Amino acid sequence: MIVDQNVSSRINLMRILLISGIVFVHIPSDAGTSQFLGVNGFFDWLRVFLGDSLFRIGVPCLSAISGYLLFVRGMEKFDYAKTLRSKAKTVLLPFLLWNGALFAFVLLIQRAGMGIGYFHDLWTASLRELVTYAFAIEDFPVNVPLYFLRDLIVCILLSPILAFLVRRVPAVTLGLLFLVAVIPDVPVGIVLKKSILFSFTFGIYLALNRVDLKSLDQFAVPGTVAVLLAAGLLSVGLYRTGPDFPFVLDLALNALSILGAGGFWLISALMIRNRAGQGLAATGSLSFWIFCGHYPLLVLMWMVWNRLMGDVLYPIFYFGAAAASFVILVVTNRMALRFLPGLYQLLTGSRGRSNKQQATANRPLQTTHARAGNPATSQQQR
Repeated sequence: MIVDQNVSSRINLMRILLISGIVFVHIPSDAGTSQFLGVNGFFDWLRVFLGDSLFRIGVPCLSAISGYLLFVRGMEKFDYAKTLRSKAKTVLLPFLLWNGALFAFVLLIQRAGMGIGYFHDLWTASLRELVTYAFAIEDFPVNVPLYFLRDLIVCILLSPILAFLVRRVPAVTLGLLFLVAVIPDVPVGIVLKKSILFSFTFGIYLALNRVDLKSLDQFAVPGTVAVLLAAGLLSVGLYRTGPDFPFVLDLALNALSILGAGGFWLISALMIRNRAGQGLAATGSLSFWIFCGHYPLLVLMWMVWNRLMGDVLYPIFYFGAAAASFVILVVTNRMALRFLPGLYQLLTGSRGRSNKQQATANRPLQTTHARAGNPATSQQQR
């Protein structure tokens, strides 16, 4: 199997686009600045569009990418023990370091009477709650977006079972997981976000069946329009009914968050053709740095803003916090990579590489499928 450079670059582009979008999902607000109050008109609708509709596609899409990359070389090349050792370094360790650092920081500032109401109140929590905040055992961790890494670990542990089922009974497996993912209030237990389990399994299906990921590129323009239009129309309903959405809109939101991944894939087909898209695709480990670091940064800025301004001029905070987060995270990413490369490797799960190493890694690779005469396209290992 030839690892397609176009597919590889588009996956990297998708990561930075979706993770940048996830930043907008997590910009803090309170009861007085809720987007569902409608006091700021178009601005509040825009917040719903970005944070409650369009970029809810991010986590399911990233999950599908992870499942795909895990089995991109085929079932015969999958080594479960080796995979667990690798993912302990690239997923589990960064989760423990980023979440552990914020956990310790929150303990420290709450001891001084700060941060209460912004983060979980750790000093009044039970031992069971503390364990969950530290390790995401039963609920979201203190660094909330890192629940994705927690659920990804669960999916990796289950990956041989998921691969077996998706090879033997793909329609039943994917159908059931999809229904569980989209129907509101259907508990799963093993994952915190139901869509992750379906999307990860669907990614495995794409890899094991060697689906040509570029087969629908001819529909990139209508696909892009369709996903943006669907997110826009849904956001109108969410804006008018939120924050407690009716069952139908909740169902539609869950469906869009999963099905919209296909739309984003078609968006990447358009963006990778221009220099800006290619530049974003070459940002490497920056996307992981943004993902792990944006939430505590946003909450800290919200704490300062609330102390100085309260609920006044929230639109300025919204756009200012987003812009400041990107600037700070880009700068700190470069500084850590340059001056603390050892620590940087730990924090990014060994994703940080020099330009020469990155160029080498991005070359098309060849596996036994290609030598066997199968020209199906795939993409580089994660």
